[in-house]
Amino acid sequence: MTHDKNCPCGSQKIYQDCCQILHLGLDSGAQLATSPEQLMRSRYCAFVLKNFDYIIKTHHAAYLDGLTLEQLQQGPHPQWLGLDVLSANDTTQPDGSKLGTVTFKAWYKMSGEIDAIYERSEFIFEQGRWFYTKGHQMHAKLPGRNDPCVCHSGKKFKQCCMKG
Repeated sequence: MTHDKNCPCGSQKIYQDCCQILHLGLDSGAQLATSPEQLMRSRYCAFVLKNFDYIIKTHHAAYLDGLTLEQLQQGPHPQWLGLDVLSANDTTQPDGSKLGTVTFKAWYKMSGEIDAIYERSEFIFEQGRWFYTKGHQMHAKLPGRNDPCVCHSGKKFKQCCMKG
């Protein structure tokens, strides 16, 4: 990805000043996500860029359920269109542990059809960093013809991603 493009996570920052720092910093510890929302956005960006190693490393090991790097690499891979973060929070529990949730819609096109992963993701803070644990899937309704496009182009859905 060129460094002068907006980050796929929707932050309106350029990639090198946004998720790339997290993608590169994970191994060195130089930069880690500071919130569940930041981790979720960086994971979405990693899916867009096919940085599946980052996906595995930010997924809590106890919740992988057999998911492997090889499975992620095999695909099929959708064309990612845009990310909508609907809510995000993190709380410190009475025992001192930190948990978080992020509800989002990750829009994509696959086999000519537009759909979304509509999920309430759960996160846990352990060993000084946030990890994705699991998500609750929900059904996403496609936008109406005159609604803003899911790719955040500023166009109406009918004039953008719905066309082709």
